[in-house]
Amino acid sequence: MTKQVAQDNAAPKAQRIKANPSKTTMARQAAALHDQVVSQFNGLPKGDTSPVNYGGAGKRRDARGLYWQGWKLSHISEHLGIPRGTLHGWLKSEKWNDATPTHRVECTLEARLVCLIMKEQKTGGDFKEIDLLSRQAERLARIGKYETTGREVDLNPNIERRNAAPKKQPSRNFLTDEHIEQLKSAFLDSLFKYQLQWWHSSQQRTRSILKSRQIGATWYFAREALIDALETGRNQIFLSASKSQAHIFKQYITSFVYDVCGVELKGDPIVLANGATLYFLGSNARTAQGYHGNFYFDEFFWTTDFERLNKVASGMAMHKKWRKTYFSTPSSIQHAAYAFWSGERLKKKSKIEVDITHAKLATGFTGEDRMWRNIVTIVDALNGGCDLFDLAELQLEYSDEEFANLLMCGFVDDSFSVFPMSDLQPCMVDSWEIWKDFKQFAQRPLGYAPVWIGYDPSQTGDSAGLVVVAPPAKTGGSFRVLETLQFKGADFEAQADAIKKVTQRYNVEHITIDTTGIGAAVHELVRKFYPRARGINYSVDSKTMLVLKGQQVIRSGRLEFDADKRELMSHLMSIKRELTPSGRSVTYSAGRSKTTGHADLGWSLLNALSNEPLDAGTDMATSTGRSFITVSD
Repeated sequence: MTKQVAQDNAAPKAQRIKANPSKTTMARQAAALHDQVVSQFNGLPKGDTSPVNYGGAGKRRDARGLYWQGWKLSHISEHLGIPRGTLHGWLKSEKWNDATPTHRVECTLEARLVCLIMKEQKTGGDFKEIDLLSRQAERLARIGKYETTGREVDLNPNIERRNAAPKKQPSRNFLTDEHIEQLKSAFLDSLFKYQLQWWHSSQQRTRSILKSRQIGATWYFAREALIDALETGRNQIFLSASKSQAHIFKQYITSFVYDVCGVELKGDPIVLANGATLYFLGSNARTAQGYHGNFYFDEFFWTTDFERLNKVASGMAMHKKWRKTYFSTPSSIQHAAYAFWSGERLKKKSKIEVDITHAKLATGFTGEDRMWRNIVTIVDALNGGCDLFDLAELQLEYSDEEFANLLMCGFVDDSFSVFPMSDLQPCMVDSWEIWKDFKQFAQRPLGYAPVWIGYDPSQTGDSAGLVVVAPPAKTGGSFRVLETLQFKGADFEAQADAIKKVTQRYNVEHITIDTTGIGAAVHELVRKFYPRARGINYSVDSKTMLVLKGQQVIRSGRLEFDADKRELMSHLMSIKRELTPSGRSVTYSAGRSKTTGHADLGWSLLNALSNEPLDAGTDMATSTGRSFITVSD
C-alpha cells in the first residue's frame, strides 16, 4: 500500500488529475465556462483565452468575475496564473464577499456594454443589446436609489405621476414602455445592411442620401422618426413633393404600430402621448412655416422652387438639437438641389471641393461642409441583403439611360430634352390641396366630369403606359393629369382589359391609342367596348405634331400634375430630338428598342392632348374643334 501511494505521488501532475475523474470534469467545465465568458466579452472565438482588456485592472476584474460565478480561489489561481495569496488579498481589500447582487450585476453589465460600444462594425442585434443593457442600467440606478431612500416612487416614477393626476383613461396614441421596446426590436430586426448604416448615422446633424428607386427609404425613415419621437419626445416633420406623398409616411407609421402593438394611431398631425407631434406636409412653403423638429425631406430632387422651400425647411430645424435628413432619387443636374448636394456653396466660399463620387460615399462620409452624404445604388442594395430585385430582368426592362438614372443614381442631363425640367416644374402641383373635385380613392374619382385617355401600348420587353387627363372646363384652360398607370409583361388582351376597367371608373370622352405594332390589336379590342376609340399611327410627321402640341400646352402653363408623379416627369424629360436612320429629317425618340422601353407615360400624355386642336389656347384658335392628328376611327 505504501509503495503504491509513493508511486502515485511520484507520477506527473496530469496523470494524478486523470486518476480523479471528478476533479478533471470539474476543471474542464470551469475552463469551458471561462472561455465562453471571455469570448462573449472580448469578441474572441471560443478557445481563445486572452484576458479581457481592462487596462491595468484586467486580471483583477477577470478574477473577481470568476469568483462571483462561483469559482474557488485555487481554480482561479491555476487558470489565470495568479498566486493564491494575491487573490486572497484582492478578495479582502475589495470585499468581494460583501458585494450585493445588484452591484455584481452592475459590474458585469458595465463590462458587456463597454465591449459592445467599442465594437466598430455593429449589427442590428448589437444595437438591440446596447439599448436593452442601457435600460437595465437605468433600472439598476433606480433600485440603488430605492435601497437608500426606501421610497417606492424612486423605484417606479409612474407612481408619482399617477398619484399627482386624477384618475383617467390612457391618453390618445399612448404606447407603453413594453410597446416601445417591441417596436424598436421589430424595427432593428427588419433592416438591411445599408439601412443599418442609416440608423448608425441617425444622430448626424445633416444627412443627404442619393438612392435607387424602391429600396425602402421612405419605409425606413418613417420608422426611424417614430422611434426617435417615442424615445426623445422630439417632433418629426415629413416634407414631400406633395401632400399625398407625405402621407405615405403616415401610412407606414400607423400600420407598423398597429401590426406590432395593436394600437391605432389617430390624428393629422399625429400627437403622441409623450407630446411629440408628427407633421405630414406637402411642398407648399407657406404650409411648412411655424413648425420645429427633426425634418425628413423626401424626393427633394423633384420639388419645385427648392431653394425657397429649403430655407423654410432648414429654419424648422435651426436649433442644434434637431436633425435634418434629405433623401431622393436623382433628377437633373440642372435642378436647384444639385448645388446643395454637390457642395457648390462651400466651393464658392472656401474653394474646397466636396468629393461626391460613389466610391467615396458608398459607405457614407461627412464632408467638409459637415453634411453626411451617402449613395445607395440598386447594386449596393443587393449587396446589402435586399433580395427584392431581379437585376438581370430590370436591365432588360429599362433602357441604359433609364437604368442609370432610376437605379444607379445617375443624374440626367436634360439640356437636349424637348421637355426640360425647367419647363415641367411649374406644372407640378399639390393635388390634395387644389383639386377639390378630385377624390383619388373614390369609386368614381371625378364623378361624371369628362376625361380623356391616352395609351401607349407595350412592345416586346416594353411597358405600356396609360394617362387619364381631365380636359379644360373652358377653352384655353388647364389640363389635369389625374392618373398614370404602367403595365409590364401584359399581352394585347390584358392591355385592352386594363383600359376597359378605367372606363368603368371615369366618364371617358376620348381614347387615343398608338396603333404602331401591337397597338393595332389593342385598338381593335378597345373598339368593341368603346367604338369611338381613335388610333394614331406613329410617323415622323405625327410625332412632330404631338411634341409641338405638348410644348405649346406646357409652355403656356396649361398642364398640371401631382408632384408625386415623378415617372411622368422623367419620361417627358427623356424625349429628345434625333435624326432618322436616313439622316434626312429630324424625329423624336426616347431610346426605345426591341428589348427596352422608355417614355411610355410621356407618349400616352401626348396622345391624350392630341384631342385638342393645335391652335387651342392661342390667339389663332378657330371654332372647328377638331384634332390636328390624322387618325384611324
